Amino acid sequence: MDRDCLSHRLCNILHRSPCLRISMARAILAALSVLLLCGVSLAQLDQPLPWTQSPPQGRFRVQSQCRLENLRALEPTERFDAEAGLIEYFAENDEQLECAGVAVRRTTVASRGLLLPEYSNAPKLVYILQGRGYTGALIPGCPESFQSVQRQSQQTEERGSERYRDQHQKIREFREGDILALPAGVAYWCYNDGETPVIAIELFDTSNNVNQLDENLRKFQLAGNPRRQSSWAATQQEEKQNKNLFSGFDLSLLAEVLGVNIETARNIRGENDNRGSIVFVEGGLRLAIPSATREEEEEQQRGSNGLEETLCNTRLRYNIADPRRADVYSPKGGRITSINSQKVPILNFLQLNAEKGVLQRNAIFAPHWNTNAHSVLYGTRGNARIQIVGNYGRPVYDGELRQNQLITIPQNFAVMAQAGDQGFEYISFKTSDNAMMSPIVGKGSVINAIPESVLMNSYRLSRAEVRRLKDNRRYELGVFEPSQSRGSASA
Repeated sequence: MDRDCLSHRLCNILHRSPCLRISMARAILAALSVLLLCGVSLAQLDQPLPWTQSPPQGRFRVQSQCRLENLRALEPTERFDAEAGLIEYFAENDEQLECAGVAVRRTTVASRGLLLPEYSNAPKLVYILQGRGYTGALIPGCPESFQSVQRQSQQTEERGSERYRDQHQKIREFREGDILALPAGVAYWCYNDGETPVIAIELFDTSNNVNQLDENLRKFQLAGNPRRQSSWAATQQEEKQNKNLFSGFDLSLLAEVLGVNIETARNIRGENDNRGSIVFVEGGLRLAIPSATREEEEEQQRGSNGLEETLCNTRLRYNIADPRRADVYSPKGGRITSINSQKVPILNFLQLNAEKGVLQRNAIFAPHWNTNAHSVLYGTRGNARIQIVGNYGRPVYDGELRQNQLITIPQNFAVMAQAGDQGFEYISFKTSDNAMMSPIVGKGSVINAIPESVLMNSYRLSRAEVRRLKDNRRYELGVFEPSQSRGSASA
């Protein structure tokens, strides 16, 4: 039976049997539905699972604001004294900091000083320039896994009663050279148990996507009464007295919800407390924490495989000044150490990383640009000549950067630095968790990656000149030795 005859007979059957027509129509509709669902399911398989996706990339600041033709070295413009220290702010309304979408401050905490609990609307990195102490990050939902045992009184002790056990969240020790990573909205405190002041430089990423407020740095105090909130208030000459968060709640309602009397509630509100946000602790804090060595061993054993790592026990501290951790090292040039989200996973959520550099006398920080991040460079010791070149091939900065000064290096702007006679050390904060650097000269550079014939025609050089150009610094990376230590090679 041919195909046409079979089709004709099938049509006759369907025409004579309405029920059969309805059944076949339903079958065809069901088959189409299954195909449609399968198509949707297969399309969903191509999408990454929610928990495997990285946090939102990018920064909400409008790029058109980055019109940088002249940069300058910045120093703190405001100083706010407290009972046991001071806080200094760099001008937030400076064009280069606005372009990078960051705010920077320097905090000094005297011996036996306590920086009272606070939090902000932006994630931040803290570099400890000097000193040592303890800090606590008050992460919501994390267990109170530490205990401090305190004696109630001498009378109860003589009767053999149990001592009071104070449970609280994890306490971390820090020392000079440490980087501390703190997410937005997470409150923290800091205590100096050493004999020298703790000095820290802090960078707040106000353009991070987790900041849903605005582009200004906003600090929220859980205790203390700072005079001003940030530098924008000073530009408007506002001398109002800021207060902690508890001051905004009704006194009687606050006492009720805390289960305390009115006088205690007044103290919590900070009424008549003019000590500022850093206060002295009489007799020192009594804290029960593991030794630093034990804490580091636990962090190394725990690892960061992405499965067992949680916010409660993640590494928030990394010593970037340890010479043994250098990524680039030259005996006569210096060393460079960087941290990123591969070393410290929480940086993946902060979208920040840091770099520590130590340059020997007259050594050169090789010319390069950052492909995907702004860089805020702060001098920690010595001085250096810094040259920054923009997209028009003109220098936007050519000058000295000294200790305690900072400068912003915009994304893709080329930069080169030469240390002074006393050498130069710096800390650089970058607005990406995996900032990528593109060297111009030296090992792995764009010069060495370009074929000889392309270089010859690009710069009108002979083949011999191109080969010298590529070979002179072929084995040096990041930090170049000064010419006098390289003999006649540079000549």
